[in-house]
Amino acid sequence: MATTGSLAHLTANLSESFVPIDPAVRKTIRTVAPARVNLLGEHTDYTGGLVLPMAIQFTTEATIAPRADGRYGFASELFKQTLVLERDDQSERRGVWTDYPVGVLRQMQMAGVKLPGFDLHLTGNVPFGSGLSSSASVEVASAMAMLAIAGAAMKLEEIAVMCRRAENDFVGAPSGIMDQFAIVAAKAGHALLLDTRSLTYEHLPMDQGELAGAQVVVCNSMVKHSIAEGEYGVRRRQSEEGQAVVVRRFGVRDLGETTMEQLEAVRGEMSDAAFRRCRHIVTDNGRVRAAKLAMYAGDPEALGTLMLAGHVSERDDFECSCDEIDFLVETAKVQPGCYGARLTGGGFGGCTVNLVERGQSEAFAEALRVAYKKQFGITAETYVCDAVDGAWICNQHVLKVGA
Repeated sequence: MATTGSLAHLTANLSESFVPIDPAVRKTIRTVAPARVNLLGEHTDYTGGLVLPMAIQFTTEATIAPRADGRYGFASELFKQTLVLERDDQSERRGVWTDYPVGVLRQMQMAGVKLPGFDLHLTGNVPFGSGLSSSASVEVASAMAMLAIAGAAMKLEEIAVMCRRAENDFVGAPSGIMDQFAIVAAKAGHALLLDTRSLTYEHLPMDQGELAGAQVVVCNSMVKHSIAEGEYGVRRRQSEEGQAVVVRRFGVRDLGETTMEQLEAVRGEMSDAAFRRCRHIVTDNGRVRAAKLAMYAGDPEALGTLMLAGHVSERDDFECSCDEIDFLVETAKVQPGCYGARLTGGGFGGCTVNLVERGQSEAFAEALRVAYKKQFGITAETYVCDAVDGAWICNQHVLKVGA
């Protein structure tokens, strides 16, 4: 059964049920945050639009323990760099992995959270640079660990917004709210339809009708990208250029409530690139709305058709695909049991997300790997996924996220 709600309702319950960890037992604490894959609604989350992600089984684990000298230590078995900061440190970002948890620390301090000294250690298996949101997973796991060792409460949307600000303001990556919000609020067996302006949401069932017989297969092209620089930022600025025109002309708040008729009416007042970026965003919002109906109807064919149309829009209007990704989508859609496929994540490489008959998932994944290897000489990774719960604190039911 799908659940709906607004953050005002959910976070009221969270605040009432939050039980800070007793300082006497506040020793080593472990938190876990999943990765996410987005089914539909790409590049819509920084213009007040709709997104449809789900959490998947890859995770970041944060282990935090008190530090006697009051300083803040950061380490990971995945990276060679370590860092120790004084309590009053205000240094700039360093351009390494520690920027993500340090950015969260800075946001915590600005929010008035009283953090004792700690050592934070991160590990996990989220593929880096794949479009499955490894950075947001690190941020959320770090944030929950810091809250736990501080014995502090924070509402669901505050965690997501704080982690997004860490990535935007400290790391310098122009991401929207989708990744962080999906990672804290996901629910097993469901996708999360999120309105990124109001932060109201709905958990949509993935086990209705024939959709129950479908499964998500993610294919990692192994082509790396970084959304902290380059083309992602260019596309965002072009989108905001077009958005400014429709806001000025029609009084809408953002592209999330802009119609295609309004966008067409002001086409001559913006660059062609801005128009096409905005056309992708407006039509992808429409595809998310249609996907909600398809999921409640349990119709995997309808959902898959929307995914394929979304890829064409990303490829042609948003221009964030690449040859490797296009090949994977074209190969996927002719495989037995495939309902739909598209680029997922920021683009310019990364992953495709595919909706496939459950009984065909493994054969589908193998066929993709073989064809891709033959075409590009690259060994792709494939992940057969089901929707999982959002982040949690191990052995401590403090934040009932995704409930």
